[in-house]
Formats: sequence, C-alpha cells, structure tokens
Amino acid sequence: MLTRKILIVLLLIVALWATGVVGYIVIEKWSVLESVYMTAISLTTVGFKEVRPLSDSGRIFTIILITLGVSLFFYAAGTLAEAIVEGHIRGLIGRRRMEKKISKLNNHYIVCGYGRLGKVICQELNVRKYQVVVIDNKESAIKAAAQSGLYYLRGDATLDEVLTKAGIKRAKGLITVLGTDAANVYITISARSLNPSLIIVARAEDENAERKMFMVGATKVISPYKIGATRMALAVLKPTLTEFLDLASHSVGFDLDIEQIEIMPGSDLAGKALKEVSLREKTGVTVIAIKKKGGRLTLQLSPDEPLEPGDVIIALGTKSGVQKVFEMAGHTVDLDEI
Repeated sequence: MLTRKILIVLLLIVALWATGVVGYIVIEKWSVLESVYMTAISLTTVGFKEVRPLSDSGRIFTIILITLGVSLFFYAAGTLAEAIVEGHIRGLIGRRRMEKKISKLNNHYIVCGYGRLGKVICQELNVRKYQVVVIDNKESAIKAAAQSGLYYLRGDATLDEVLTKAGIKRAKGLITVLGTDAANVYITISARSLNPSLIIVARAEDENAERKMFMVGATKVISPYKIGATRMALAVLKPTLTEFLDLASHSVGFDLDIEQIEIMPGSDLAGKALKEVSLREKTGVTVIAIKKKGGRLTLQLSPDEPLEPGDVIIALGTKSGVQKVFEMAGHTVDLDEI
C-alpha cells in the first residue's frame, strides 16, 4: 500500500513539472530552457527573479503552480513519514510477537548462524518436527529463516541477553556454526554458563579452537572439512556402507530409524540384561551400541550385562519398533516426533 502511495507521489511530481514547462511555453511563449527554469524556481520556491516579466495569465498560472507544488511537498513528506513510522512499528510488533512465541518454547534447539551450514542443520531438525530458533545478525538470513517457517531472532548470538531471549535456559540443545572459531568459542562459554545441562555442538576449523571448545563446555565439536573429507573417502572405499548409513540417519521418508535412547530410572529396561528384555523379539529393534553412564561408547555388547539408569543405547529398527523401545526405557514419545 505504501509503495503504491510513493509511486503516486513520484508520478504527480513528474506530471506537475511537465505541466509547468508546457504551461509557460503555451502561455508566455518561452523557450523550453526558460520554461524549465521558471518551473524549477516556482516549484522549489527559491525566490529567484523571473526570466521575463509575466503576463496576468502567467501570474495566475504561477500562483496555481506554486500552490500545487507546496501541497505536493507536504503530501510527499507525510507519505514518507508514514512509510518510515509504519515500517518501524510493523518491525517492532513483529519482533515482539516472535519473542512472545519463543518465550513459550521448551526443549527446543537454538542454531546460531543461518548460513550454508545453518540452513542444512535447520532443515534436518525441521523435517523431524523439532522446534528451532535461529539467531543471526544479518537481515537477509532472518528473512530466509522466516520464509522457512522457523522461529528467529536478529541479534548477536555472543550476547547473553540474545541467548536468553532465544530461551536458552529452557532449550535442549544449541548448535553454533558462525564463521569464526572465536565467535563459536565465545557462544559456547556463554551458553554453558546460562544452561549447565545444555547439549552444545560447535563448529571448529582449527584444532586449537577445537580443544578450547571442549575445555569451555562444548558437548561435541565438529569440523565440517574433516567430516566431509572422511565421508568422501568412505563413499569411494565403502559405498554400500555409506549408503546404509545415509539410509539409517536420513530416512525421514522410510520406515527405518536409528536413535539414541537413555534408560530412565524405574523403566522396564532398568536393571535388566539385554537377553532378558529380548528387544529384538519384542520390537524388531537391534541394539548396535551402548554408552554406559559416565563411560565410553562400546560396540562389544554382552547379553548378560545389565542396563542401568543413565545408560544410552543406540537402536536401529522401524519407527514403531523404536517407539516401543522408547516407551520401555521410560520415555513418552509420539511416533511422529521420531
């Protein structure tokens, strides 16, 4: 609507100038240059002397031209002010509305940086129906996030107040993929201090930065170049294995899922051995690895070793089967969320 008004103002200005030039040519019989000059000093009201003495008809035309010019000036000023004020208010209302929506989120994920990596990360989380809040200080990135239907905040993710607005104290995880290691380190420090139980995944380009990120509280540090190079090598050396891993980890459209499931206290799996619970027979799910509480991930599974609260099992199977294992482990999970 405002764009249309501004366009109308520009057309009126052009039309008024053309009317002034043509009017002086017809009424006073002046040259084009003289008519343009007289139109300019009349519309701008600078008060310069006329090119030649005006006739009565010329004076009346000049009065009308000046009146229309001044009126158009005030109309244009009002339209511009309206555009500025309305745009500011609209932006302010939009930010407040988004902040209110974010304030209601729980167990969501925060992604700092909506560049090439950030877009792919948000797409992976979004397609699995996880709630995502994007933080970026670029207007173009925020517009792209909004178009993708994501929650967003424009600001500096290294600032505590911005992370707090993103609901970091209620969030489940944070992924920082800004362009510099220094920024990612700083965000990791801030995020860990604001939420000690938060899962933090940080991007690192340099090995020294990788060590520092672990030192200041990162749960996992990823080097995209290292992972990309390793994946490309595996695609050549073990193409079938790579295809299986892609299917298992990105099978949104297939009835196959691989999940990490924590054993909760008092659940049907707590304190029982793998052979006792018979997960494969009951659910069709295969346990391919176990991470003991406070220990390391192991692939050497003993059927007699009991599953303790806090242990995390890596399960592979159908979505319905994985959901059953979640329930047996003491979780309430909707099938659509897996």
